[in-house]
Amino acid sequence: MRLRVFEPRYIRLVSEASSGKRDFALAQINPYVSQHHPDRVLTLATRVLIEDFEQLDDGLLGITISGVEKVRIIKRWQEADNLQVAETESVSAWLPEPLSDNSQPLAKQLKALFEQYPSLENLYDKPDYQDAAWVAARLLEILPMQPALKQQLALHSSAQPCIETLHAWLQQQN
Repeated sequence: MRLRVFEPRYIRLVSEASSGKRDFALAQINPYVSQHHPDRVLTLATRVLIEDFEQLDDGLLGITISGVEKVRIIKRWQEADNLQVAETESVSAWLPEPLSDNSQPLAKQLKALFEQYPSLENLYDKPDYQDAAWVAARLLEILPMQPALKQQLALHSSAQPCIETLHAWLQQQN
């Protein structure tokens, strides 16, 4: 993912993450609650690495990040400049598992989305439409659904409950 960084607190975060002083994770915001609600920042986040950075044409800092690990936020606070900081714990990644014949329509719909939006498919080096974990993770990333539901599905210990829910949900949409 590519990001434009312009706020001083985020420039500091990028600097500290680049130098190894702290980890960098992205969390999802729940837009359905007020900005000061304790559930505004959802608990599942992605620890990322900064792959590259550049000065953009408009003078802002551009960074390219890649996700490396799912983490759960245990405790969260703000520093003096309003940078959100958290104590986290690792969440096990889904193991690869074959996509069942019954769930092949999910892979087909994902391929169709990627054909319609090739820039999305280009984010992934090796698409694996036969891996239930890969298909479920990509669909959770791009399907429009309530953030809390995405979090609930992503926190299952395997991809299968997510695949089953997405399959039922997409059948209802058609």
